[in-house]
Amino acid sequence: MLTPVIDQICRAEGARVLAGLIRRFGDFDLAEDALQDAFTKALEVWPTQGLPQAPAAWLTTVAQRRALDLLRRRRTGPSYSDEPPDVAAPEAAESESHPADVSGVEDDRLRLVFTCCHPAISPQAQTALALRTLCGLSTRQIARAFLEPEATTAQRLVRVKKKILDARIPYEVPPRDELPQRLQVVLGVVYLVFNEGYAATETPGLMRPDLCAEAIRLARLLVELVPQEPEVLALLALMLLHDARRATRIGADGALIPLEEQDRTRWNRDAIDAGLELLDRALAFRSRGPYQVQAAIAALHAQAARAEDTDWKQIAALYGGLLREQPSAVVELNAAVALAMAEGVPQGLAWIEQLGAREELQGYHLLHAARADLLRRLGQHAPARQAYRCALVLVRNDAERCYLQRRLVECGG
Repeated sequence: MLTPVIDQICRAEGARVLAGLIRRFGDFDLAEDALQDAFTKALEVWPTQGLPQAPAAWLTTVAQRRALDLLRRRRTGPSYSDEPPDVAAPEAAESESHPADVSGVEDDRLRLVFTCCHPAISPQAQTALALRTLCGLSTRQIARAFLEPEATTAQRLVRVKKKILDARIPYEVPPRDELPQRLQVVLGVVYLVFNEGYAATETPGLMRPDLCAEAIRLARLLVELVPQEPEVLALLALMLLHDARRATRIGADGALIPLEEQDRTRWNRDAIDAGLELLDRALAFRSRGPYQVQAAIAALHAQAARAEDTDWKQIAALYGGLLREQPSAVVELNAAVALAMAEGVPQGLAWIEQLGAREELQGYHLLHAARADLLRRLGQHAPARQAYRCALVLVRNDAERCYLQRRLVECGG
């Protein structure tokens, strides 16, 4: 009966334990193998002996012991003991003092983010490694995110881990004079962690709140580290404004509730107020950046008491600016939807049809879902059904799938 609880603990604590193992042993593969063995041991021991008082510390101790045995095995042969550790022992392992790096930051997971984002690592490899170590995604899930064969992703992960080991890339937050050149990539990875929590890959539920909370925690550390960087402030604001809607995003049937149908009285006003205050601080620097634009869009949604009060013209203008600063097909899709809401559905739909013709987003379920929604609003139910079916083929999250199926039924499908 403890299996769901164990799974939840492993999800919530896995990244923290893994980061500590990587710091101690300097080997990603060794750390991952040791942690996986610790999870296996927990599944064997906890259902019969009960949960330890400090599950994360228990996992840390078992994984460290396993890693040491794996290192010995490389030299002398098998020696791993199947005996579970003393439940009281792990607290000592967790309380070890570790020297601070040159930045003075002693957070293992923030160090791991900077390691993943080292300039010697390619952008795709940075993303893959972050998804693996910080989000706990499998190789198959990462491959689906990249729309590539699983073998390609596996090879990329092997190469990047070897590069970190061979090049002795430091496991640390860099000194302050090196932060500006690394910060933008780090912010991208932190937001990637948040997005995986906000719309999780291949999970029964829509969200993984543990990842959202972890990304927000990392962003708070970055704000402490560089309080004068407006984009850091803006990213934290953006995530708080999005996370404020968490309680209203899923219906009783487990289906996604779109923004316009959410009960705004249940939004977290404290998180919204904190996000708006951070955005004001960021904008005061008068140094525009993409996270400030996105946070401004989220703020306009948060400040609208009703869906019909949303300032779509301003949102469409902001998306136009974001598209100029950060051109991408996904931003263009969002801009097209905003145009539909601001100027009329036909204008936005025409733009989305052009996007579909370019085939950049043919494998992206939200392109087909957005097209279907606009067709539904126009009363064109036959093409809307076809678009919803295309989205259903591609969607990976059960909550989104339930929502799309409901819309399909509404269109006579």
